Amino acid sequence: MAEESQGTVLLAGVANLAIAVAKCIAGLLSGSTALLAEAAHSVADTLNQVFLLTALKRSRKPADGQHPFGYGMERYFWALLAAVGIFVLGAGFSIAEGIRAILHPEPVAALALAYGVLVISFIFEGISWLKAVRQLRREAAEDGSPTLEHLRENAEPAVKTVAFEDSAALIGLLIAAVGITLSAITGKEYFDGAASVAIGLLLIGVAYMLGKDNKSMLIGKALPEDVEDKIRAEIARTPGIDAVVELLSLRLAPDEVLVVVRVDLDNSQTTGAAVEQLAEQVDAQVRREFPTVRHLFLDPTPSPT
Repeated sequence: MAEESQGTVLLAGVANLAIAVAKCIAGLLSGSTALLAEAAHSVADTLNQVFLLTALKRSRKPADGQHPFGYGMERYFWALLAAVGIFVLGAGFSIAEGIRAILHPEPVAALALAYGVLVISFIFEGISWLKAVRQLRREAAEDGSPTLEHLRENAEPAVKTVAFEDSAALIGLLIAAVGITLSAITGKEYFDGAASVAIGLLLIGVAYMLGKDNKSMLIGKALPEDVEDKIRAEIARTPGIDAVVELLSLRLAPDEVLVVVRVDLDNSQTTGAAVEQLAEQVDAQVRREFPTVRHLFLDPTPSPT
């Protein structure tokens, strides 16, 4: 999954860099604030791809004494920085330039160039978006979950960020086209500035959603309740276990989960060797049924009376 994710991020980065240059040139020549806002958006996205590639590389570092459960959460940290980048570079510039254009409107020139860049940008952003969506759909099918649920709960942060960025980029291009068209048709140049502000607000929404999700993972998020129930049931049906007293889970990465289970053992489990054998059995069967569970700790605890 990491190799495919890296390819998705690289494609998005190359597309965004080329598009950013084209938008910037077209924005300067046409005087369109909406196009310049889109250029800032693409620059922010390009920088974010660097963050995401860093996340994928650093998260593959093996566990060590300082980080015994590995570096999987690096993905969420760098994805959070990407969300901040969208907010500061993309949204901040778009809104500031949009307000300036509304207060001091200027006519939009070189319409043919502006529309040409918008169309080309839409094609390249669409290609990047399709690759991200296809990866998400394939991974969701492998997990046996709907695509939207996979996107919300289990998606690789880098691919999720690319999908959100590209979705915002496609919508932003349409907003820019509407703003430029209205300015040209009505002769009221403030429509172009209003489009820039709208793009900035769109980016704030995307940055908020991505930031919220990654913050949730960084502070420690459990598995969905229905998945925990399935793990609990799998353990409870093991011979030698009377009841599962408590089950705690923690997402270390999209494909790495830590599970701690307190269980009440029946009277047959009276020796250390029997408990050790039971723990190995539970570990093996849970890992077999739930491959993302990489660490499982069993704690024999009497049920509360």
